[in-house]
Amino acid sequence: MPQIKVIIPAYNEAGSIGLVVGDVPEFVDEVIVVSNNSTDNTEEVAAKAGATVLHEPRKGYGYACLKGMEYIAQLPKKPEIIVFLDGDYSDFPQELEKIVEPIIQRNMDMVIGARVKRWREKGAMTFPQIFGNWLATSLMKLFFNARFTDLGPFRAIKYEKLLALNMEDKTYGWTVEMQLKALKKKYSYEEVPVHYRNRIGVSKVSGTVKGAFMAGVKILTWIFKYSFK
Repeated sequence: MPQIKVIIPAYNEAGSIGLVVGDVPEFVDEVIVVSNNSTDNTEEVAAKAGATVLHEPRKGYGYACLKGMEYIAQLPKKPEIIVFLDGDYSDFPQELEKIVEPIIQRNMDMVIGARVKRWREKGAMTFPQIFGNWLATSLMKLFFNARFTDLGPFRAIKYEKLLALNMEDKTYGWTVEMQLKALKKKYSYEEVPVHYRNRIGVSKVSGTVKGAFMAGVKILTWIFKYSFK
């Protein structure tokens, strides 16, 4: 089994982060929880569950992911695969094995966990999320002939390929930036159907009108930016 590290951004996820870390399969080398300026005891719960805990004072999903990458960059031994998933227990960490399988077995560069309707708990995705996913993936199909159906947060990518993307988005656009840059670099990719359930707690993005709007703007900005490059 190649060395795999998991990065989990978490902002005030004390009620869920222990469950998430606990459900990550044992073959994973290290689980890295990046506390995105949490004001509850997310960090203590994550550490007790066995995760490496980092603190990122700047709020933003991308900031948290970049902090995790900075930590990995200074390790003497680098992983072969990086997995990202959310800290709210909406993803099923037990499905990590099937997320990494196409990379290990078929040498894919990147795998996206697609939150398919038949495996999605009722109410787990809001209408803005569903519409935003449809719009973003439709535009990627139109402009780049992409086969994506989702911008799902549960994803795996070869570490060296991730570094080559020079990721830069600090907030809501992290997932779409990764997929667009992977398309531009002609990475091989697959989508794997995954289960998705109602999160524990209130979403910081889809749970607010401002969050949903800002996420939509950022996603469209990235798509149009890359469409005309």
